[in-house]
Amino acid sequence: MRFLVTALVALLTASAAVAAPVNCDLTAYTASDGLTATIEEDLLVVSWVGQDGAELRARYGIDEGQPLVRDLAVRQRGGQWTTLGRNLIPEFEVTSGERRVAFSQLTPLENLGVEITQEVIDRERWFAFWDAPLLVPGVREEGSALGSRPINPGLPRSPDEIRRADASFDAASCTVKTDGARVEVNFPGLSMGIFEGSLQFTMYRGTNLIRLEAIAKTEENFVAYKYDAGLRGFSTDTLSRVVWRDTGNQPQQYRFGGVVNETRVPIRADNRLLVAEGAGGSVATFPPPHTFFFAREVDINLGYVWYRKDDAGFGLGVRQAEGEENDRFLENFALYNAPPGTWQRMAMYFYVSPAAAEPTRQAVLAFTNGDVFKEVPGYKTFVNHFHLRFTDQLRASGSLDTPLEDLVAMKGIGLNIIGMSDFHADQLRQRDPGPLRFLDQKDYGEASRRASDTDFLVLPWEEPSAWFGGHYNIMFPKNVYWSKVREAGQPFTENDQTYGTVYHTGDVDDVQRMLDAENAYWYHAHPRTKSTTGYPQALYDKDYLKDDRYLGIAFKPGMGQDQSEQRLCEWRCFDAIDEMNNLYTGMGVKPKYLIADIDTYQKGPQDDLYANFPVNYLKMDEVPGPDDDWSPILETLRAGDFWVTTGEVVFTSYAVEGSGNQRTVTADVEWTFPLEFVEIVWGDGETTGRQVISATDLAPFGSKRFEIPFDATDKSWVRFAVWDSAGNGAFVQPVWLDPGAVRLEAIRIPVPRNDQLVGAVRGLDFGR
Repeated sequence: MRFLVTALVALLTASAAVAAPVNCDLTAYTASDGLTATIEEDLLVVSWVGQDGAELRARYGIDEGQPLVRDLAVRQRGGQWTTLGRNLIPEFEVTSGERRVAFSQLTPLENLGVEITQEVIDRERWFAFWDAPLLVPGVREEGSALGSRPINPGLPRSPDEIRRADASFDAASCTVKTDGARVEVNFPGLSMGIFEGSLQFTMYRGTNLIRLEAIAKTEENFVAYKYDAGLRGFSTDTLSRVVWRDTGNQPQQYRFGGVVNETRVPIRADNRLLVAEGAGGSVATFPPPHTFFFAREVDINLGYVWYRKDDAGFGLGVRQAEGEENDRFLENFALYNAPPGTWQRMAMYFYVSPAAAEPTRQAVLAFTNGDVFKEVPGYKTFVNHFHLRFTDQLRASGSLDTPLEDLVAMKGIGLNIIGMSDFHADQLRQRDPGPLRFLDQKDYGEASRRASDTDFLVLPWEEPSAWFGGHYNIMFPKNVYWSKVREAGQPFTENDQTYGTVYHTGDVDDVQRMLDAENAYWYHAHPRTKSTTGYPQALYDKDYLKDDRYLGIAFKPGMGQDQSEQRLCEWRCFDAIDEMNNLYTGMGVKPKYLIADIDTYQKGPQDDLYANFPVNYLKMDEVPGPDDDWSPILETLRAGDFWVTTGEVVFTSYAVEGSGNQRTVTADVEWTFPLEFVEIVWGDGETTGRQVISATDLAPFGSKRFEIPFDATDKSWVRFAVWDSAGNGAFVQPVWLDPGAVRLEAIRIPVPRNDQLVGAVRGLDFGR
């Protein structure tokens, strides 16, 4: 009898807990067709219309402070509801360490004469690339083949720097907010070690997506972190297996049995995608395609999704590894930044479908166009800055004809033009005045030629890191032989019996003259970090930066990845290019641009390239052949006739129309994920302004012609960008609003010496 009474009390208590009314503030909610939120039977019920006739429903509750999904259901329009999950519990785990600056950031500042104070260290550490906060002790053993010099000041690390915390909740209510075609359900009371904040679910009309995220901040300083996230509580009776494609794109599955997992099971899934499947439908999980990833030197798939069989069901979600696997790059696994007081958005996605696993997988792949950069008529895709040891690999293979998997992988994701950056850090070649370097350049050019085909061009370019300052990429319209050394008495240029015209450069002027003579261009790599720390700002007053042969800077996100930012690479990239164009307003030079740039080492088809590749779309109908003049590529770059994208947002046209003070930005845009906002950004020669226009009312997988009028009074340049709800985006290049304006003090007319006659006439152009 005592047992029965105890059981009855427990049952009544549990029933009361389940039936406890959820207290939700719907003040900011606005009802709309196809997207509703109501309180029904003490639960918050969100219903919405998805894709291909699907209807979805999520009912939310709170159990002793824990937000949960009481049930998650889907149906074909007008059919019977199928419940795919009950009492699903969100789980988040954060792992954090201490952010350190890298010596590679301090050295260029020292060379610029900057005193390395604690203030400088604390400012620059937020943009570290060479940092691995979870690597203990972080110093290699003496005599290591990879060297024993510490990468960061303040090493070795100690184990107590690393802190791990699971999320706990103390929610008593929720808020419901309508934002265009989405509904956000936010539960306060999240605590996760040093982070405090809230849990949020977002549902979007027109798609089967659910975004789950922890929105949290810390007040501690110099925090670097990574997170794992997911939902647990799915029934193996309802969803009996998980399926994925492995890194060889072969189908794989795990059928749940009685075995219980002690930890999350990391899955190296192609396309970062895992699907749980049952008789009534499926649930896919995946991370945001680009903002989830901080910059690395390689693109090895480290396993970004997981499942875990528990005693009473299973969970699944997304994860980040704790370190690099390639021993060469262990010291580079920088994690995310969490500056004090910034709201870090630790996001992931679920896609709920009444279909089986494979159709669901295909529906998710559509958001990234199958991890391929889609063809856009009238444009060709271009990326630059690869350290492949290309020539060395081919020589080792025994033939310059050997296809390299690096290029096979890049061709496979839809790239047309590949700019290489070999000879990057080879000290022997750096010091060689000609013979050894010219031989390498000859094989480099021939190997690139043989690797090209009718719509795929490999270019033998370089990151020379000589004379101009900082790291930069130099781009020629043909294979050019030049050394970074000019010995005493050695001419600037000479005719070599083997190589033809060769150049010897010994200073800034020599490099500039070579660029003029060969109609070449250059731009800074990874601005404001690594060996370009302090650049380009240290050179703003230099003639060779004002020169039109200087194109601008690289758009290389991920270095200093901060999940509180609305745009990728806000300070290092956009602030720098906007600042530069303000400074050069009215000087009669062409605008400076942001060029999508990669800066990674060897890779293969098994690696996760798409997530780490922003790409340039050049306005070109054809790709030049390997034996052609490559000037059309450079002329397109110099004219600014290109745009940059992460892949999910594309432009088919763009223009700034009108005259005088009344202008209109027009752009034809296509996208996959639900959009967030579009923006017009401008400068007046001193300050930067922007007009941000919400786009949350637009459906996913849409297209639109934007026509945005703006007042051009006192404005000197303008650019346009589009950003989606997953942090992906695309932007066009800055355009002068008054391109004819010239300040006479900006005109440079060089007086040629005897060995400067080549290209002297070109040097008379206004602006140089």
